[in-house]
Amino acid sequence: MMKFMILTYKRIRISAIAIVLVLALTMGSLSGCSQKSRTGIIVAGSTSVQPYAEIVAEEYMILHPDTEIDIQGGGSATGITAAQSGVADIGMSSRSLKDEEKGLWYVEIARDGLAVIVNPANPVQDLTLDQVRGIYAETITTWKEVGGSNSKIHVIAREEGSGTRSAFTDLVMGKTTEITPRAIVQDSNGAVRQLVADDPNAIGFISLGLVNDKVKALELGGIEATRENVENGSYKLSRPFLFVSLSEPTGQTKEFVDFILSADGQKILMNEGLIPSSKGAGK
Repeated sequence: MMKFMILTYKRIRISAIAIVLVLALTMGSLSGCSQKSRTGIIVAGSTSVQPYAEIVAEEYMILHPDTEIDIQGGGSATGITAAQSGVADIGMSSRSLKDEEKGLWYVEIARDGLAVIVNPANPVQDLTLDQVRGIYAETITTWKEVGGSNSKIHVIAREEGSGTRSAFTDLVMGKTTEITPRAIVQDSNGAVRQLVADDPNAIGFISLGLVNDKVKALELGGIEATRENVENGSYKLSRPFLFVSLSEPTGQTKEFVDFILSADGQKILMNEGLIPSSKGAGK
């Protein structure tokens, strides 16, 4: 019951953030501007990028105590919409921009691996991408079919609109195969990780930087899910972490973006398990 209450609270909290952002869109650009002037820099969007942005923002605010940075979740789609409308100074996305979104200014702040995770008690160590696809499409339904126990696989996925789900769909499922509608849907990487940690028969996917000793990242085709293997290209599941905005940032917002792209900012992200970005800004 306590676990259900915690997960429900997280779901309500993130849903509430999304609702606040949507309501802000309907209040007009003037109210949006006045809100930003009171709050400082508003950063909203991907719950995958959020914890890393918070760590960098905390360091930045120590160095610049006159600047307040408000980091909010809500998902990549919400962050991009908030950036398009001007409600947020910066939107966060854990997927590449779609064609209809490419008029936005954006910059890759880091790259992240996407880890397929199971409970440490699960004897399965390695899957192929075809096997992962089969599990998520429910053409493979028991662990015995992939070298494990004769137990039903409990499929856990992120919600629609999540950058993590979008990246997984693009990289694993492809254009013709969909995630089963019977998957247990969670609204954050942390929630997926917790369910997998509590269930020996579960499988999920989360940011590689958030893998801990409570879950096990599977090898894919014999390649370990490590930062080094993402960087050298041998591990194929990787995605960009983007900052986006309506136009090229100026003032305090630009200074914060410059900090996260600086050697000091990139070192913070690298220490948290991300891969430093080698790409510049685009539009």
